[in-house]
Amino acid sequence: MPHYKRVGNVPDKRHIQFRKPDGSLYAEELIGAKGFSGIQSIAYHIHPPTVVDRIEDPIAIDIDYTEFNPLQHRHIKGFDIESSGDWLTSRSYVMGNDDVILAVCTPTKEMDYFYRNAVADEMIFVHEGEGVLESMFGTVAFSKGDYVHIPRTISHQWKFTGDVAPRLLVIESYSEIHPPKRYRNDFGQLLENSPYCERDFHGPENLNPIDETGEFEVRVAKNGFLHRLFYRHHPFDVVGWDGYMYPYATSIYDFEPITGRVHLPPPIHQHFEGRNFVICSFVPRMFDYHPKAIPAPYNHSNIDSDEVLYYVDGEFMSRRGVNRGSFTLHPGGIAHGPHPGAVEASIGKSSTEELAVMIDTFRPLKLTKQALGAEDSEYMFSWRPEIYTEIGSNGATE
Repeated sequence: MPHYKRVGNVPDKRHIQFRKPDGSLYAEELIGAKGFSGIQSIAYHIHPPTVVDRIEDPIAIDIDYTEFNPLQHRHIKGFDIESSGDWLTSRSYVMGNDDVILAVCTPTKEMDYFYRNAVADEMIFVHEGEGVLESMFGTVAFSKGDYVHIPRTISHQWKFTGDVAPRLLVIESYSEIHPPKRYRNDFGQLLENSPYCERDFHGPENLNPIDETGEFEVRVAKNGFLHRLFYRHHPFDVVGWDGYMYPYATSIYDFEPITGRVHLPPPIHQHFEGRNFVICSFVPRMFDYHPKAIPAPYNHSNIDSDEVLYYVDGEFMSRRGVNRGSFTLHPGGIAHGPHPGAVEASIGKSSTEELAVMIDTFRPLKLTKQALGAEDSEYMFSWRPEIYTEIGSNGATE
């Protein structure tokens, strides 16, 4: 949530002399979006952040999309997608378009370089694991259920701790990610009817500038490549900064659900938005309280959007045969709804413990070949009436 934050030592005004104890100047850097008209922060480095001693050949970023995507509902078994390596190399891309790309990530080793995405904001959902995001702004602690937002152009490293192997959902956005406008007033402050507030967002802390000279590799994603730049000074040598652009974490468990007498549409679950897509959080909540309410969602044709659900935990009462870590893709143009028997089974239920992340895009998504390798090919036919007796009538997810 971009609101003003100040950490460490900064001068009284922008763009004036700010000197070190030895009398030399700190190096001021403005980090901003949309030229000079978007959100920004100003940081003060011990050394100029511009000294590159060498570069190496770039590494191609390969997203192997399928050439043909038939119009059908999809179920991708996310836990069946192979993923290993460090925070960056373990990304396995699942689907995407020109606005947003989705990947799963299960790091098995630490990064020995720094990473900067120069073209995309990244929103990382921590399905499992915990640790600390390190950047020149300080550290952001994260744990299971957190969304970690890293604005583009910020060099960083991920450090994982604890005994649980990390599993992450990566959302790369070619636009800024922020809370929906309907949750904010004219000044950007979150409204009383927003499902969360500024207290639920946790920015960087523990600013400890690193004054080291050596060779520090920063891999910069841009134009389909990872460009390898070797800087003379450690990128985390910042003594102070202030502004609106910085990494933060906020938990899905702090999202307060909106409920009603009858079933409400998916926009009530919206958490964030970007250009031509939204991110929604389905969290434990009370069901509708009209005496004749049907808690299960009604059948719908999302003509103008592709709907993706990433299943995190609990039982999703409208689906059977879908497990933790799975993706379902319901593309615009054909109707979808509860599986057979789910509507009747939901009547009389008072609450749900389901937990899921939904990404709705307003331009079609393309699947990757890797995703198709983990597809449940029978999912498109799982609305056949006979599936109710084949799977079972208790409405539980298998």
